[in-house]
Amino acid sequence: MAKNLAERQALPPHLDWDTCDRARLARARAFDGLFFSGVRSTRIYCRPVCPVRPARSENVTFYPTAAAAERAGFRPCLRCRPETAPGSPAWMGTATTVARGMRLINDGSLDRASMAELAEALGVGPRHLLRLFMRHAGASPSEIAATRRVQEAKRLIDQTDLTLAEIAFAAGFGSIRRFNDAFVATYKRPPSSFRRRR
Repeated sequence: MAKNLAERQALPPHLDWDTCDRARLARARAFDGLFFSGVRSTRIYCRPVCPVRPARSENVTFYPTAAAAERAGFRPCLRCRPETAPGSPAWMGTATTVARGMRLINDGSLDRASMAELAEALGVGPRHLLRLFMRHAGASPSEIAATRRVQEAKRLIDQTDLTLAEIAFAAGFGSIRRFNDAFVATYKRPPSSFRRRR
């Protein structure tokens, strides 16, 4: 079925219009989350698995994301709930919160702020954040931050000529003593032993 250039540009890059239309009409679960269909007559967009009677093909356009469909002026379907499609934050559930927390920790969030402030930034309580991290990461946010600091410090020892004091503060340690204690706890050796071997 020939479609105009504007509609072709709206298609997901790895799919063509006919494939999307066949998947929509068949309610193919394999395509759920890969594209969204907008119905011009109702200005509603849906997932390919929507239980509502399919619209006529000539009234449908396709979009790679829910955001693209909304940008084109469509509103989400209340039956198939596009916000719960595979790959969406709601579909990924609490793992998304942990992934965002890990990114913040890797950016040094817990070097500058408390666990309560991290939890607030993620929109959850501190105790719930701890439970989520234990379930998805197997360690608390504080333990993950401590491991990140030691790994960053070890990388700096191996790859730079900075002094150990400079490395300690660059890696996010609050003091030289904590830097030394963390290395002894992790490697059973002081950080200076790694510098001497170089």
